[in-house]
Parts: sequence; C-alpha cells; structure tokens
Amino acid sequence: MSKEYDLVILGGGTAGYVSAIRAAQLGKKVAIVEKYKLGGTCLHKGCIPTKSYLKTAEILRYINHADQYGIKQASADFDIQDVVAKKDETVTAMYTGVQSLMKKYKIDVYQGNGRLLGPSLFSPQAGTVSVELENGKSELLVNQNVLIATGSIPVELPFLKFNHKTIISSDDMMNMETLPNNILIIGGGVIGLEFASLLNDLGVDVTVVEAGASIIPNEQQEISKIIKKDFQESGIKIYEDLPLTEENISITDQNIKVQLRDDEVTFDKVLVAVGRKPNTEDIGIQNTKIKTDDKGYIVTNNVYQTEDKHIYAVGDVIGNYQLAHVATKEGTISVENMFDQNPIQLDYLTVPRCIYTNPEVASIGMTEQDAKNENINYKKFKVPFKAIGKSVIENNGLGECILIKDMENDRVLGIHMVGAKVTELINEVSLFTFMNGSTEELATAVHAHPSIGEVLMELGLKSENRAIHV
Repeated sequence: MSKEYDLVILGGGTAGYVSAIRAAQLGKKVAIVEKYKLGGTCLHKGCIPTKSYLKTAEILRYINHADQYGIKQASADFDIQDVVAKKDETVTAMYTGVQSLMKKYKIDVYQGNGRLLGPSLFSPQAGTVSVELENGKSELLVNQNVLIATGSIPVELPFLKFNHKTIISSDDMMNMETLPNNILIIGGGVIGLEFASLLNDLGVDVTVVEAGASIIPNEQQEISKIIKKDFQESGIKIYEDLPLTEENISITDQNIKVQLRDDEVTFDKVLVAVGRKPNTEDIGIQNTKIKTDDKGYIVTNNVYQTEDKHIYAVGDVIGNYQLAHVATKEGTISVENMFDQNPIQLDYLTVPRCIYTNPEVASIGMTEQDAKNENINYKKFKVPFKAIGKSVIENNGLGECILIKDMENDRVLGIHMVGAKVTELINEVSLFTFMNGSTEELATAVHAHPSIGEVLMELGLKSENRAIHV
C-alpha cells in the first residue's frame, strides 16, 4: 500500500517535527517517520532531561551552600528515583505538546523504521520511503521531497563497549535507578562536563579524563581554565592530556580499574562521553546518489540539499554543530528552499553555544585562536563578573566575559562568557550579532541595574576605552 506526500521526513526529533510544521504552514502534505518517539534525543535523552537533572543539582547546591546567603543551617535529602520521576514528568508534558502539534497541523506520523528506496514503479526518482511498522506491516510513502533528520548516537570506545551497567552512555544516564559512589567520565567536552557538574552536586565522587590538552578545547582558553579551577575546587578530579588505552583498564562484573598516571583507581561506573556519530545506518542511503564524508556525515550544499537534489539532510547527520537550535534552523531553511521561499542562509558564526555546567558557559563566534588562525588583526577585551553587582549576588562574581574585536573594521568577531545565567544572557548576544551590532551600540544601549546583562554594556564601554567599573 502506498501514500503520496509533498514531504517525508526521516526522524521525528527536534529538527524533524519543526521542519514538518514549517512545511505544513506552507500548505504541504507532510509525513514523519520516527523509530522511537517524537522529540528524539533532545526531548527524551538530551537537552530537556539533562537540564531537569541540572535544575535539581542547582537547588541542592544552593541548599548545601546556604551559609553563603546568610542561612545558618540547611539540609536536604533526595531519592534519585524521585529526581528521575521529575525528569519524566517534564519530558512527558513536552512530548504531549509535540503530539498535539502534529494533530494541529495534520501531519501524519508513522512509528517504525524508514528506508529510502531507489527508482521503482512507484517513482522514477530515488527517495520513496518504505516504513516497517511496529505491527509487522509496511507502508510505501511516495513523495516529492525527503528530509533526513535521523540525528546521532553516542560513540563507543573500541576497547570499552557499552554494557549499560558499569560502562554507560549519556542515554543510560536518563534512567538512573541508583547513584554510584564514584564515576569516571571519559571526555571533557560538553556532555562529559555537564554530567560531571550535576553528579558532583548530587554527591558522587567524579573524575574526568580528557585525551586532549585541555577540557572544552574549542572554546576560549580562559573559559577552560576557569571551569577546570572551579571544578577542582568543588572536588572534581580532572586529568588532561591523558588518552586511555586497553592497557589502562581492567574490567570486572562489579567495577572497572583504571590506571590514571601513577594511580590505579577503582570506579563503580564509567561514562563514555567522547562524542556522537551520525545515525545513518539502515536508512537506505546506498539506494540514492547521497555522498558521505570520511566520518560518515551526509554531504550537503548550503541549503542542505544532497546529491539527489530533492533529498535534503539536516542536524547531527551532516556534521555541523550538534545543537538542537542549529538543527531546527537548518531544517526550516531546507523546507523553505525546497518550496521556493528564498530563505536566509545560516551564518554559523551567529550560533550560540552553551554548556550548562556550574558555572555556565556561553559563546558566539570566533575564539582568539580562530582569529589567530585567520591572521586577523584582533584585540581581546575582558570584563570580570566581579564588577557586576547582580553576578556577585548570584555566585560571588565567578567568571568573566570576553570580546574579540577585528581592529581593521571594528567588527565583533566573538563574545565568550563563563558565569551565572550566561546561557540566558547569550540570547541578547545572539540578537546583537545577528543584527551586526557595533561595540559602540553595545556600550550605548541601556541595561537594567542591577542585572547580569550589564556585563555586556561594560564590555562595549571597555572596547571603546570608556569602561566605568573595570
């Protein structure tokens, strides 16, 4: 049995369902094929559930450090199962909302595994989607366009395969029944550091091992140093420039022994957080003209068309920033292009990057090292959060805000922040960057006092040699 659509989307994650809504708004008949649940990794295993955990950790941290706020005695007990239940409640509420949106926009949702077919009797072009449904039946979805938004999955280490008990992935963290006494996190990137932060606040003894020279190596160097120092002061042990091998690790049914330079340490669990890989297995790419790079990412042009011009791909499968807000923007651009809406292309230098640790990290644009690599005549300006009253109230003014400026044309190349609430503040920077704002405008715009956002006004003033508080 076959059905016809203007657009069939493989993957019902954030990019998939947002793209489907945009196509429906343009009057198109749309179907989504999703193997698991609408919302994908972001809603069920990533962005939303981890932030729910981090909110619990934040509350515990405030209670445990209540003396810093003039409260002489405070304590709290928690059960990790209650924490997971709160996470599930949040996810369920948002999942219900997504399902309602599908009904509102009359988008057909097929739960099952979708594969691209080659040219056939049903269609002269590749891209008809065969859906293997959960009940064992199948459907053929004939279409004018296809959007691949199948996301990514955690990467295993070849000598440390997931057993989902002692050797776990970020997916396994979503349904914790108990907390370990201690844990080794392999990987000092975004995922590893967010889990290190929240587990430490929940009372777990945390060790982070990073193979590279520093944690979060792609961000401004000062940020990495501040996060490392604060983590270590909070009791998190950090090893940098320490690639692990099979010889470093001994695995038993109960625990894992790891040689960390001169010390052999026994861990209850090991969280492998070394990255994610594109989820393109068994979706029929071989039946099309689609090309992939040496890492398996789908190759597209700047409006996300593949070599088969009616087949598009967005999100984690194409290897740009693995961020939900990037995937949704790529998805809407691809849909608007396929239906002749002349979309504005995405400038990745205007994309916010956030790490929801304590303290938080948020950045946009080039780092100092990026500017050096491109031989740009730049200058760096810094304002410590200790100069901002609201930040001192929030977390004793920990952190700083950094601006990288092209001195040839006064263009702002990047803004980088580490401190309290900066993952919210970055949205002002996003608008400023999108509007191609100048440091004079940043200095002149009135900011409420007291507010953490005053740091941006102070940063603009400093870059114009008119700083007040620094």
